[in-house]
Amino acid sequence: MASSFPDPVLPGPGSLQRVRVWDLPLRLFHWLLVACLVGSFVSVKAGWMDWHFRFGYGALTLIVFRLLWGFVGPRYARFSSFLFKPSALLAQLRGAPDAPRTLGHSPTGSLSVFALLAVIAIQASAGLFASDDIASEGPLARLVANAFVEQATWLHHTNQLVILALVALHLLAILFYRIFKRQSLVKPMVVGDRLLPASSVQGALAARDDAAIRLRALAVAAISVAIVACIVNWPVF
Repeated sequence: MASSFPDPVLPGPGSLQRVRVWDLPLRLFHWLLVACLVGSFVSVKAGWMDWHFRFGYGALTLIVFRLLWGFVGPRYARFSSFLFKPSALLAQLRGAPDAPRTLGHSPTGSLSVFALLAVIAIQASAGLFASDDIASEGPLARLVANAFVEQATWLHHTNQLVILALVALHLLAILFYRIFKRQSLVKPMVVGDRLLPASSVQGALAARDDAAIRLRALAVAAISVAIVACIVNWPVF
């Protein structure tokens, strides 16, 4: 599903030009999710369970936001921009000359995105039903059978290892691109732009990132907060 908005190429100095790839709402999502993951891990190890729950609710809200933004966000935020066939993934892994090239996520990058979204969604959802049988339990634990709580608790504890493994792979990929391909994957996610040779910018489509997009993101964020609030306070609603 292509964006219906015009896609201006952003001018830049010298022989390189800046092209907006990552919109501000997407960048904020990325770094807020990092903060929630770190905060959740630190708080549970320190025994600060109230904060652990808050970070978990924050992560779940961000996941809901990203799922919605994947359909209504700008060009490179949309899932349709990085849905690749398995053959495209294999071509990139082999370094084939016909491997897809995109300003947004590559085939391997898209696989990483979907995997991380899935495991974080599982982690946050399982936490809603988990219990330590002592002092802390998820807000929905009392609504289900004990057997379900036990399974959710096991999944919540086990899945954190999967998250750590995927995060480690993500960091290794960043280092690989930095060292061997001389490309920074971090800076574009901070500033939003990629630098391209002026000769290759012709036809490069930049993502829309204006006030209207940000107002749309605020609306999506409000919907996401409302959805998670309804889930967390389900007996009330």
